[in-house]
Amino acid sequence: MDDMLSHYLASRGTHDMNRHTPEEEKDPEFWRSMARTELFQSLEKQKLNTNMAMNIIMFLGDGMSLSTVTAARILKGQQRNRNGEEDALSLEKFPHMALSRTYCANAQVPDSACTATAYLCGVKSNIITIGVTANVEFNNCSASMDPRNQVSSIASWAQSMGMSTGFITTTTLTHASPAGTYAHVASRFYESDSDIASFGLEPETCMDMAQQLVTQEPGRNFNVMMGGGMTKFLPYYQRDLHGNYGERRDGKDLLTTWQSMHPEGVFVVNRDELLQVNTSEASHIMGIFQSKAMEIHALADKKKQPSLAEMTEIALKLLRRNEEGYFIFIEGGHIDTAHHQNKAALALDETLEFDKAIQLARSMTDPQDTLIVVTADHGHPLTIAGYPDRGTAILGLNQHDLPMDGLKFSTLNYVLGPQQYLDETGKRLDLEKFPRKIDSVYPSYINEKIGYHSGEDVGIFASGPFAHLFTGVLQQNSIPHLMAYAACLGNGPTICDKADDEDECRENLSNSYYGRRK
Repeated sequence: MDDMLSHYLASRGTHDMNRHTPEEEKDPEFWRSMARTELFQSLEKQKLNTNMAMNIIMFLGDGMSLSTVTAARILKGQQRNRNGEEDALSLEKFPHMALSRTYCANAQVPDSACTATAYLCGVKSNIITIGVTANVEFNNCSASMDPRNQVSSIASWAQSMGMSTGFITTTTLTHASPAGTYAHVASRFYESDSDIASFGLEPETCMDMAQQLVTQEPGRNFNVMMGGGMTKFLPYYQRDLHGNYGERRDGKDLLTTWQSMHPEGVFVVNRDELLQVNTSEASHIMGIFQSKAMEIHALADKKKQPSLAEMTEIALKLLRRNEEGYFIFIEGGHIDTAHHQNKAALALDETLEFDKAIQLARSMTDPQDTLIVVTADHGHPLTIAGYPDRGTAILGLNQHDLPMDGLKFSTLNYVLGPQQYLDETGKRLDLEKFPRKIDSVYPSYINEKIGYHSGEDVGIFASGPFAHLFTGVLQQNSIPHLMAYAACLGNGPTICDKADDEDECRENLSNSYYGRRK
């Protein structure tokens, strides 16, 4: 018996171990049946899907650590009046899984910029930089503009093969994660020209991310762009369509520029406008639903702001019109936002919303021709600790264990954050006197203004053609190369390597099973 349990029994007695057990689980056949089901599922995985991936959907749960997945799974079950531990998220039902090493070139614990460069561009870069090699250091504006230091993304590789492309985020169009599809910058904070100036640099020496998105390759060609952040695209003297002034000092109205470049494209700013888009006719969709980042789902006006699933549905309806296929990047960005604030309930709600979008995408696509990859950029140090009984509210207090001070503790805790719940003498406060709300701040061990990232591996969940490549422990920068292999994209190894003509190979492969998408 390990020391911790020995201490537990010695201090509290063996009667405390007599916890509630679901009645059906007392029968050993319950567990044998479950094991047989998982055995047959594993055997089914041996039937490898080696079709060419006509379409690629990449889902990114920003900050979605494995503990977040576990806690969200439990919450999902408890919302269905179950114990919760036995439930499963949609992403957990994917047939293949791997782990991703998230460190960046110069940091043990990464941020969302260097990770985006890894999982979208296929190389590891320095922390805070996007779309450039590790030769570019933070804030070296001129180095980031040197083509020799720039790396292209899988979105660019897809465009070169005639595929439709785009991205969706719940943050801003110029946030670090989606920017990995199109930007080349020495700082993730170069979102507009005024941001560059705030670092003491001349905006003319390098191009900001909003301008890169609208005017440069591959951003200018994206068929779908949805998220927040309208002020980055408008002059400081002009109000955006959400009532706030723009930020640009160069006087450029990049939204007007985008509309002039895409006369058959549709620009939308709220949920109603998005749901009314005629996806059979629109060539492009740009949706910017807030001046800054989109609101966290649980706190948003759902009549005005679309959900991630709704954005996903509209995007896929437009993209699937292209017979050459499509690539889309879809981010649940506020999992990270809520974790930074130590607001675990909001983080788990964002994870469940993220999972709804994944389930919708699976229902709208065919695993025979569509590769779906779900992963995270990095983790957060969220812990699930103690010995709570089965079915204990995952968002509540552990009702079954008392530490030495006799006060109940939260099942979910963080390492760093703004609230330790201590009195002036450093003793713990009684958490039962603090009612839990959807936006409550959960306890942390170390006092800090916000929570930090964590450096452990994160999950990769894959379904569709060549999903079996996602196995073992992978470097994060391998992800786009594996996707490209399955879809005959880029300059690296692909299933078309032995063909004399890659375009002809894609044509033959796509016609060999289901034919071209209609």
